[in-house]
Amino acid sequence: MIQAERLSFGYPGRTVLDGVDLTVSDGELVALIGLNGCGKSTLLRLCAGLLRPGAGRVLLDGDDLAGLSRRAAARRVALLHQSAPSVPGMTVRQLVRQGRYAVRGPLGMLRDGDDEVCVRAMADVGVGGWADRPVDALSGGERQRVRLALALAQDTRVLLLDEPTTYLDLRYQLEVMRTVVRLRKERGLTVVMVLHDLGHAARFADRIVALREGSVVADGPPDEVVTPGLLAEVLGVAGRVGRDPVGDWPVCYPDHPLEGPNPLRNENHIH
Repeated sequence: MIQAERLSFGYPGRTVLDGVDLTVSDGELVALIGLNGCGKSTLLRLCAGLLRPGAGRVLLDGDDLAGLSRRAAARRVALLHQSAPSVPGMTVRQLVRQGRYAVRGPLGMLRDGDDEVCVRAMADVGVGGWADRPVDALSGGERQRVRLALALAQDTRVLLLDEPTTYLDLRYQLEVMRTVVRLRKERGLTVVMVLHDLGHAARFADRIVALREGSVVADGPPDEVVTPGLLAEVLGVAGRVGRDPVGDWPVCYPDHPLEGPNPLRNENHIH
C-alpha cells in the first residue's frame, strides 16, 4: 500500500533523509526505530502527505501523494502526531470530531451530533463514556486513547503513529500497544509506528525498520533484525539479545553506552 522510492528530505545545511526506500504491504504492522534526529518522524510526515520530498516519491496504492491535496491525503492516511496542544474546555467528543474534517469539511464540522464513524472510533478505544469530559482533565494515558480515537475517526485504512507510547507509564504503554494490535486486526489496518522502545517493537511488530542518519540500515522481522549489532549500530549501546520464555520474541539486555569508534561496527551485524 505504501511505497517510498529514493526518498530524500532536508533543510538548508541539514539532510534529514537520504535515498530511503520503504515498502509497507497491506495489513502489515511496521515499527520504525532509531535515535532522535535520524528521520523517523519526518518519514511518517512524508508518508502522510504533510511534507513534500526533496527527491523521490511516496506512492499510496500506486498514486503519488505529491499529486493529492492534504485533504485528499487525509481521507486515505491518518497520522497520530507525537504530541498535540490541548484546547482548554474541548471535550472528548469535540476533539474526536476533528478527525472528520477531511470528509465533512469546515461546514460539516459545525453540524451537531456525532456521525457513526466518531461513535465507533470512541467505542473502539473505550472512551465513549468520556465523550463530554474535557480532554485537559484526563490522564496522559486517557488522552492518548482519545487521540487514537481522533486518528481512527479519519476512517482510513492506513494508520501512522508517531511515538504513541512516549511519556506514558508502562501500564498505559502496554494498553496503547495492545489496542493498536487489536484494532489493526479488527479493522484490517496497515500500521506504521515510530517507537523508542525496541522491546515493544520486537514484541508487537511484524517488521522493524531501523534508521541511522537518514538512511535505512536494517529492515526485516524482529527475529532477524534484533541483534547485538543492531543495538550497537543503531542505538549506540553494547548489549545482549535473548528470547522471551513465554512469547518467544526477542528481548534486549542493554549493558552500557558505546563511546567513540564503535568496536562492534561490522557489516555482518545487521541483516
